[in-house]
Amino acid sequence: MPYQGLTTVEVEVEGRIAWVYLNRPEKKNAMNPTLHAEMLAVLEELEADSGIGCVVIGGRGGAFSAGQDLKEFFRDLSGDPVAQKKAQRNANDWRWHRLEVFDKPTIAMIEGVCIGGAFTQMIACDFAIAAEDATFCLSEINWGQIPGGLVTRVLTEALGYRDALDLCLTGRKFDGTEAAKLRLINEAVPAADLKARTRALAELLIGKDPEAYRATKHALRYVRNIPVREAEDYLAAKIGELRMRAGSGAQETAIRQFVDDKSYRPAESSYTSVSDKTK
Repeated sequence: MPYQGLTTVEVEVEGRIAWVYLNRPEKKNAMNPTLHAEMLAVLEELEADSGIGCVVIGGRGGAFSAGQDLKEFFRDLSGDPVAQKKAQRNANDWRWHRLEVFDKPTIAMIEGVCIGGAFTQMIACDFAIAAEDATFCLSEINWGQIPGGLVTRVLTEALGYRDALDLCLTGRKFDGTEAAKLRLINEAVPAADLKARTRALAELLIGKDPEAYRATKHALRYVRNIPVREAEDYLAAKIGELRMRAGSGAQETAIRQFVDDKSYRPAESSYTSVSDKTK
């Protein structure tokens, strides 16, 4: 298994779902340089693994993540600019650059604490589900800093302007129920139901056409910040790319099943692909 030998990350594969856990429970999964390097390597493996259909990111020990490890990520690297640069690059690569356009569905499963830098990977995932009693906080202002990395930028995409200011400038705590109301996450559920609800969502997403899922995710991420005319051209090109990668078989199969076979309704479920029938 390529996921053996990890010291700060744990991977469990259940069917086609990869449960990826930040594994520093004694530190509430605060992220250190080793964790960032291991997460980057794990995500690269999972993206290329044809047996994996969805990736769930959570944390061991009842916590999602307490953010960056202030000692190991900041203080210990302050005198080593090379190591500091490498750690910063790895941190941003897996938490945003890799997850933002990850080829497969991604879900953040949040319990316990989600603080500071942990917001980045939560927002980068396609979906986020939290326990109702989870604790969220952007505490940077309370120790003389701004939400760094990419937190400040990505938060403005996830929230309204006033809500983003509120959370960044007050440094206050809020729970999963409020996070869902703010639309920072998709939904909050009782802690006892968190994994089951996450599994159900993962299985739903695995049932979608993988190439269409990938193209749709990329399109939605990209067109948010470009003018309408450029978005029109980009989306036309993206449809062309999808046809080159997947061919026309998926669309033709779906139309046949809907129009001729009347075996499914697009507004209620996904069509049945050839690969699904052979499983």
